[in-house]
Amino acid sequence: MHRLLAVVCLAAFTVASAQSSKPSKSAVSPPAPPVPPQGVLKDLPVRKVVLYKNGVGYFEHAGSVSGNQRVAIDFTSSQLNDVLQSLTVLDEGGGRIAGVNYNSTTPFAEQLKALALGMTDDPTSTELFQVLRGQRVEVTGAPGGILTGRLMSIETRTEKKGNDDTTIDKFYLTLVAASGAVRVIELTPALSVRPLDASLQGQLDRYLELLSSTRTTGLRHLTLNALGQGERQLRVSYISEVPVWKSTYRIVFPHANASGESANAIVQGWAVVDNTVGADWDNVQLSLVAGAPQSFIQPLSQPLYTRRPEIPIATGVETTPQTHEAAETVTVDSKQVGGSFSSPTRVPRSVKVVAEKEAAPASFGVAGMEGLGGSSHGVVGGLYSGGAGGGIYRPSDALSAGDVSTSAFDEFFEYALTQPVTIHKNESAMVPILQQDLPAEHVSLWNPNDRSPLRAVWLENKSKLTLDSGSFSIFESGEFAGEGLLDPIHPGEKRLLSFATDQAVKMSISDRDSRNRVHHLAIHKGYIVETFLQVQGATYSANNTSDEDRTVLIEHPRHTGTSGWTLDGDLKAAETTATLYRLRLQVAAHSTAKLEVREHGPAYITVNLQAKPEQREFLIELVRQIPDAQAQIQPVIDAQAALAEIDEKIATSKKAEETAAADEARDRENVTALKGSDGAKRFIDELNKAEDQLQAMRKQTAGLEIQKAAATEKLNQAIAGLSWDWNESEVK
Repeated sequence: MHRLLAVVCLAAFTVASAQSSKPSKSAVSPPAPPVPPQGVLKDLPVRKVVLYKNGVGYFEHAGSVSGNQRVAIDFTSSQLNDVLQSLTVLDEGGGRIAGVNYNSTTPFAEQLKALALGMTDDPTSTELFQVLRGQRVEVTGAPGGILTGRLMSIETRTEKKGNDDTTIDKFYLTLVAASGAVRVIELTPALSVRPLDASLQGQLDRYLELLSSTRTTGLRHLTLNALGQGERQLRVSYISEVPVWKSTYRIVFPHANASGESANAIVQGWAVVDNTVGADWDNVQLSLVAGAPQSFIQPLSQPLYTRRPEIPIATGVETTPQTHEAAETVTVDSKQVGGSFSSPTRVPRSVKVVAEKEAAPASFGVAGMEGLGGSSHGVVGGLYSGGAGGGIYRPSDALSAGDVSTSAFDEFFEYALTQPVTIHKNESAMVPILQQDLPAEHVSLWNPNDRSPLRAVWLENKSKLTLDSGSFSIFESGEFAGEGLLDPIHPGEKRLLSFATDQAVKMSISDRDSRNRVHHLAIHKGYIVETFLQVQGATYSANNTSDEDRTVLIEHPRHTGTSGWTLDGDLKAAETTATLYRLRLQVAAHSTAKLEVREHGPAYITVNLQAKPEQREFLIELVRQIPDAQAQIQPVIDAQAALAEIDEKIATSKKAEETAAADEARDRENVTALKGSDGAKRFIDELNKAEDQLQAMRKQTAGLEIQKAAATEKLNQAIAGLSWDWNESEVK
């Protein structure tokens, strides 16, 4: 309601202003545009488009210019930031680019600061009438006819609507007439309020114009001034934000392969491309790059204002003049700097001065490049490319035949369509990137973490193209069989592509077991390292209820924490990944097949006796497993037993010491309580006996501590003297 009233009032103000104001002869006209260079403004069509997976596109415009020519390219405001960050201009006929201009806009918030109204970009009626407070206004449509006076305030009143509890907000203006009379007027849609101050009316008009300009999607007109002689080629390249192009594939089996043997499938790849940049792509050279080069947006097209601190004016304090130490300087001759000076100039030592033989001309052209690409190129921007123009130019191993060539660079790969493509603005298209027969095998893929196997195609990429990540659909004997997703598949790589659930094959696991046996023991410098031979096994069972034979590919997990694990016997994996063995199992129709998997590898246990010497039970068990170790380990076991015995004696002695201390404290309290009486003598005798007992226990504990220190030293020597290696003669 507030914003609706604000719009109504602003519209009323604008109409009233238009009716009451007349053009002024003294009004200042906008400045005339600068006189352009000689030549007609010319559009430069798009000739090359390269789309990337990170949502940016590389665009190249090319065309001929003659003499001094102005060239125009239109962009949206959202495109302009990327364009200014990456723009490259090449004049291939020896000319130069005198400048690049575009229409700029001041941020809306900064434009509002130039107005004295103090309103935001989304004003309410209250905010609007706050601006008019104290101003002389004319009100029409109110009871009593036309009213004039100064607006004092606007207020909101909540009133009941009808007989129920529903309420409604109403707005009221308070107007003070020249006679001093005060009128309160309800603000209704029929009410019109017009400020009588012409300056304020102009401010409101300007405010509405600014609001209108922010709602329009304006184009940015980029104009390049190409200076030169004769007919020559001009190339302009840049990057811009675009929709991500998508890959999608069709894998077609003309005839169903019931045997599961390898067969060729027709693999057809398509790229979905969207043109949303606002310009037609007519007969452009289109390339699609799978990769995500680093890219970002900086608001280069937006005028930026820095925040400056507001410093209050100091009053009431007089400052004393003072001097400051001067910076150390050096004298630089004007001939050594790329400019002319009327006298030697002094610069601070911290400034690095680069000496040049001659001053560089103040232009955008770059001279002395005749040897690059066979011609001289005027350059704007940070990217130079040879005679082929800007953009990605590199050695290519593209195919000699076909509609699509491919080349790799850095971590990316590119599909380059050999035939020109036309995609009009705000249109999308599917363009072919692959059609080739590739080896493919039907399998049933099963992982123990899944309930049911998956129907899959084992596809081998024998083309020279890298298949980009995307979706795929499977067709068998002219019918749809399923779809899925694929990761990039490089030339020569083989990849499993699952597309449906195999409901005809049931999988189970049985006979899981795991056994450990020590086959190596090393004891050095207090460390005991046991190496076990760990044997694990499982039996996989596959039941095929279909009328066709199945090739089941079982994904058996690999040991990734330790190395040295291998499959037992003659079992070989059809494929090995970083975490899996893929094992092949042939299952005939309406039958069950089993696959026994056994593997062995090392496991380790490390014990540091010096850090934790109380390992007697561990050592006894170790001797039981390896009787040959008894002669080496028995001295440590005996030393540990002796130390444990002393620890028990110390614990018993300390307990007796605590008992004696308690008896001594109790007798002392009794003697104190009975002091001066006949009964005190008996407790004095008991106190003396308790003190003697306490001293004896303390002496005994101290002696045991000495024995413990000696036993600990003997144990440490026994541990330090251990050095032995044992290896099982034959792995059973």
